[in-house]
Amino acid sequence: MIRFALVCVLLFLSVNRAAAQTKAEGKQTNFVFFLVDDLGWADLGCYGSTFYKSPNIDALAGSGMRFTNGYAACPVCSPTRASILTGRHPVRVGITDWIPGVHKEDNPKFQHVDDRNNLALEEVTIAETLKENGYQTFFAGKWHLGDEGHWPGDQGFDFNIGGNAKGSPPGGYYSPWTNPTLKSDRPGEYLTERLTAESIDFLKQRDTEKPFLLYLAYYNVHTPVTPYKKRMEEFRKARRQLFQDETPTQFEGDGVSRMRQDNPAYASMVAAVDDSVGAITNALKELSLDENTVVIFFSDNGGLCTSRKLARKISPTSNLPLRSGKGWLYEGGVREPMIIRAPGVTEAGAVCSNQVVSMDFFPTILDLAGIEQQPELHADGQSLVSLLEGADQPDDRTLYWHYPHYHGSTWTPGASIRSGDWKLIEFYERETRELYNLAEDPGESNDLSQSRPEITKKLQNKLAAWQVKMNAQMPQRNSAFKSSPE
Repeated sequence: MIRFALVCVLLFLSVNRAAAQTKAEGKQTNFVFFLVDDLGWADLGCYGSTFYKSPNIDALAGSGMRFTNGYAACPVCSPTRASILTGRHPVRVGITDWIPGVHKEDNPKFQHVDDRNNLALEEVTIAETLKENGYQTFFAGKWHLGDEGHWPGDQGFDFNIGGNAKGSPPGGYYSPWTNPTLKSDRPGEYLTERLTAESIDFLKQRDTEKPFLLYLAYYNVHTPVTPYKKRMEEFRKARRQLFQDETPTQFEGDGVSRMRQDNPAYASMVAAVDDSVGAITNALKELSLDENTVVIFFSDNGGLCTSRKLARKISPTSNLPLRSGKGWLYEGGVREPMIIRAPGVTEAGAVCSNQVVSMDFFPTILDLAGIEQQPELHADGQSLVSLLEGADQPDDRTLYWHYPHYHGSTWTPGASIRSGDWKLIEFYERETRELYNLAEDPGESNDLSQSRPEITKKLQNKLAAWQVKMNAQMPQRNSAFKSSPE
């Protein structure tokens, strides 16, 4: 109890020290939040990729803190996006699948779990909270949290460029597209370039009397995989030089996973994001905003790695050394690239191995802005400021995932828990569970559920208790299910 109180006091002092310094300099903290769609943990140079190129994002990591155990709250997009904006677990906000989700019709063992098709207007977002505290708020890109009436402008953003109900880019990546909230300047314009230009225009034309939140949620690198033509040829050439054989694959349940990063089109889409990050961070410098602007970089779920065995094409990326990808509760589906650069707080080139999760951004932003914490709002998030300052904190946090849905990656309903180095995954359809020690086995290749039954049972009980406490919707048996389809 004394230790907890001491930590709270130190955190309070550090936050207020940072806020006092900002006020003394006559500046308020601004925020730029880069959210990439479907970017895998290993899709950047600073996370080990040798085929994809990301010099600008690597430089951002070199100027701030890179997290090696940063997690999305869900292995698909809409729930994680809701968790970032609210600081609340997807189960708590009632969005546990991408919107509108999959209704499996070919003899499912479980009925469809109905969750919300929008982020409730009663939820308080980080944009609304910052706006109440004098911030100007700008959104560009993918929203995917409800139809009209639940768009960014209804959830605290002063500007909405491109955000609507769609999860993939309406009309594709090249103009003329059919996005109802985004006009094009010229035929054949690439979507990421337009969103970048709109973001830089906001920085130049903003109300200079107010601090700002610029939230750029890229449609890249979501399917349909569409080459960024300006960067495509260099990756075609690299593919020919580096690999002469077919892309290796590996079975994953009823699916197949890509086991090498070698897709030139996907690589060019990663490069488009990197070019964009470079253009916006350069604009911050040119406008003398870089020293009082916190920059956050994250992905909403793991890279698309696993697809159906009979699919015409294998998925576009590999998350090795992590297992599987988007849609799955293995590490490849939920562990994300995560970078935070907070001037005056983070040490350049710092690396943090503590477990953190997407709900943590809300309270962290409040702390860095010098705004009082509101735990009744961000109920499932924790401020990361002490970690950003380099504090050596015990990593004894427990994280939970609840994904009771079917997914096109061949995932079937299940849930998981990570406590310390131990991770348990439950597969409801197979009525099995798997246990891994992530410190020794980050690729989740050695199931210890049988050899360590006491840990398996402990985590199973802990997960079940959390689901009861959160009133999580559990999948119900389908009475029409046939174990041996005719």
